[in-house]
Amino acid sequence: MEDAWVYILSATSVLFLLFLFILQRSDKRNLPPSPPSLPIIGHLLLIKEPVHRTLQSLSHRYGPVLSLSFGSRPVVVISSPSAAEECFTTNDLVLANRPRMLAGHIMGYGNTTMGTAHYGPHWRNLRRLTALEILSPHRLAGSLAVRQEEVRLLLRSLYEAAGSAGGGGYARVEMRSRLQELSFNIIMRMVSGKRYFGAAVNAGDAEMAGQFREVIKETFELSGTDPGDFLPALRKVVDFKGRERRMVDVAKRSDGMLQGMIDELRSRRDGGQEVESKTMIDAMLSEGYSDDIIKGHVLTMISAGTDTSAATIEWAMSLLLNHPDVMKRALAELDHVIGRDRLADEADIHKLPRLQSIINEALRLFPPAPLLVPHESAEDCTVGGFDVPRGTMILVNAWAIQRDPKVWDDPTSFKPERCEGLEGDHSGRLLPFGMGRRSCPGAGLANRVVSLGLAALLQCFEWERVGEEPVDLSEGTGLTMPKREPLEAMCKARECMIANVLAQL
Repeated sequence: MEDAWVYILSATSVLFLLFLFILQRSDKRNLPPSPPSLPIIGHLLLIKEPVHRTLQSLSHRYGPVLSLSFGSRPVVVISSPSAAEECFTTNDLVLANRPRMLAGHIMGYGNTTMGTAHYGPHWRNLRRLTALEILSPHRLAGSLAVRQEEVRLLLRSLYEAAGSAGGGGYARVEMRSRLQELSFNIIMRMVSGKRYFGAAVNAGDAEMAGQFREVIKETFELSGTDPGDFLPALRKVVDFKGRERRMVDVAKRSDGMLQGMIDELRSRRDGGQEVESKTMIDAMLSEGYSDDIIKGHVLTMISAGTDTSAATIEWAMSLLLNHPDVMKRALAELDHVIGRDRLADEADIHKLPRLQSIINEALRLFPPAPLLVPHESAEDCTVGGFDVPRGTMILVNAWAIQRDPKVWDDPTSFKPERCEGLEGDHSGRLLPFGMGRRSCPGAGLANRVVSLGLAALLQCFEWERVGEEPVDLSEGTGLTMPKREPLEAMCKARECMIANVLAQL
C-alpha cells in the first residue's frame, strides 16, 4: 500500500512539472531573457552574496532586462539606465507598489510603513506628511541648528583626540562609530527632540541608543532575501535558520523602545515641558496618527537616515585618503570659498561644486542601497520592449548601472570630475536615492548631513592613512553596503583652524 502511494505521488509530481513546462513553452508573452531554472525553486540557487554583484554577472550574460524566478515569485532585474528611467517615468504609477515580504509584515507593522506599504491613500498620506511637515525645505532649515551642533560635537571629539596625541600631533582615530553617532543623533533629535550619544547624555539614554543601534542592525540583516518569501508553502513547516523567530523578537524589542519614546514625548507635551523644536512625533500626534503608524514611521526614518549618511561619509573619506591629490583640491576649494575663520554652512553647499562632485562620485561607486528597494507591478506593462506581468517584483541594480562601462568611462576608478555639471537624477545613470514617486524623501536631508560633515572634517584636520598601504575598499554585507573594515585614519588639527574654530567649539 505504501509503495502504491509512492508511485502515485511520483507520477503526480512528474505530470505537474510537465504541465508547468508545457505552460511555459506555450506562453506567448515576450518575457525578458532568463537563465535555465529548476522546478519549484526557480533561480534561487543562483543568488549568492553579494546579491548586486551576482545580478550584475547574470545581466552581463543575459541582458540588462533579465527575468528570474524566485520560487513562486517572478522577478525582473533592471541593469540599464534607459530601462530604469522607463520604470520610473512611463511606468512609475504601475510600479509604485511594494512586494509583500515577511519582514515588512512582522517588523514593519503589517506593511504599513512608508517603505513597505502598497501605493494608495495610506502611503500618500505618509508621503505628504514627510514631504511637507518633516523633511520640507522649510522644516530642514528649522533644524539646521541641530546639524550644526552635532557636527561641532564631532569636531570637538576629534580635536580632543588629536590634542592627546604625542609627537607630530597625529592621532589614530576610528571613524565609523563617530559618524554613526553623528547621523543617529541628528535623526533622533529631529524625531524625538533628544540626543542619545555624547558627553551630556545620561546613562539610560546611552544604553537605549546602543540597544536601538543593535535593533537597526538586526532589522537590516533580517530584511534581506528570505526563502520563506518565495516558497510560502515551506514557510508553514520550516523556519529558515530561525529567521521568523528572530524577526518576532526584534519587532518586540523595537516596539517597546519606540512606544517608550512616544509615551515620553506625549508626557512632556501634556506636562507643558519645552522641546528644542517641533519633532516628527509631535507632527504625527497632531495629525491624529495611531501609535503603531507613528512607530513604523520613526523606525523607517531611523533605519533609512542613520547608517546611510554615515556610510557615505566613511566611503568618501576612504576614497580621499587613497587619492590625496583630490583631497588637496577639495581643501583648496574650501579655503578659497569659505576661508579659514569659520566652518562651511549649508548655505555654502551650492558654492562648493568640487565637494559635491566628490560626494556624488562616492555615491556612484558605493551607493547606500546597491539594489533599490523592490517594486511590484500592479498590472501588466512593458519595460525595454519586454512584457512584465502583473505581480512581478522589480529589482533595479543601481550598483551595476553606476559601474556600467557603457555608461561611465573607466567606471571602477574614483574620478570626481566626471560628476561635474550633472543635475537632477542624471537620467537614470546615478540612482543613490531612487527615482519617481517612491524615491527616497530623505535625499535633501542626507545631502545636508553628508556635505556639512565632510566639509568640516576636511576644513579642520589634516588626514593621512594609518600605513603605506591604501585604505581597504572591500564591501561588507548588509543592505546599506558598509565597508568591510571600519575606517581608521591619522588625524591632526590644522594650525590655521585652531584659534578661530577648533578652540571655540
